[in-house]
Amino acid sequence: MPDENSQTRFEQISELKRWLQAGLIASDSLIERLLIGVLTGGHLLIEGAPGLAKTRAAKLLASAISGSFARVQCTPDLLPSDLSGTDVFNPETGKFSFAPGPVFHNLVLVDEINRAPPKVQSALLEAMAEIQVTSGATTHPLPEPFFVVATQNPIEHEGTFPLPEAQLDRFLMHILLHLPGLEAERQILDLVESENNATEAAPPVLSLETLRGARRDVAGVHLSAALRDYIVRLVVATRAPPFSDEIAHAVSPRGSLALAAAARARAYLLGRDHALPEDVESAAADALAHRMVLSWAATAEGRTARGIVADILSRTDPL
Repeated sequence: MPDENSQTRFEQISELKRWLQAGLIASDSLIERLLIGVLTGGHLLIEGAPGLAKTRAAKLLASAISGSFARVQCTPDLLPSDLSGTDVFNPETGKFSFAPGPVFHNLVLVDEINRAPPKVQSALLEAMAEIQVTSGATTHPLPEPFFVVATQNPIEHEGTFPLPEAQLDRFLMHILLHLPGLEAERQILDLVESENNATEAAPPVLSLETLRGARRDVAGVHLSAALRDYIVRLVVATRAPPFSDEIAHAVSPRGSLALAAAARARAYLLGRDHALPEDVESAAADALAHRMVLSWAATAEGRTARGIVADILSRTDPL
């Protein structure tokens, strides 16, 4: 690390990572993605069946950051004002004043985002994209840093509203969670039993000042010209044959930016001041797959976006 303060920040981030690993069994990849989001300011979409600790992960992270936290439980009758806030009339002054909603926090957990109606999703899109909320004719800035962790359940479809491509593109990464194996399942049971019978260890609280400094450190991680070229070739491959025949809408330039940011943050978490091809390859599926729309023919043949990303990686030389 370039200076003493940077080294101290890195040690605090590493301590936070170890604490999260102790509270989330067999979730190293999820923890890494959560920290990548925090360190880059990118929003995360976590998808998995009920009971896979999606909400627990976000709440543990929030408890370890000194900023404010809010949770929004999405339902089909949710209104945009329930999320962003609304103008309230004050009879004493005879004027309207803005009452901020739960989105005015540093970390916002949006549970089951696909249950929110399109108007609410649009309101959240403005917050995620512009870091602001518009109420009437007034625009209100959101706190800095601002970070959204959204979850969705892939099992239930009744009463849900699939996220539009424009909103999916605003998420830095889309993380898929899978059911744990036998050994991990037993460790989860042991962890919960121990938590029920003992006082939970206090989290290593990360100040917002430290977080801002860590973000500057991540932005300073070296991304070589050859590695930037590798990232661009991966993204452009979604727009050219043979993959363009399977992709109706290819990855936009925002995909290149997201993949570069994720690679920098992963390198930082591993204690390096420069990114490597393995950082790009590790983040590629989560950073790119949700940004493409497959053709009907490819979907009918059983192809998946993540499968196509894997094929692109296998056919593209890193350097």
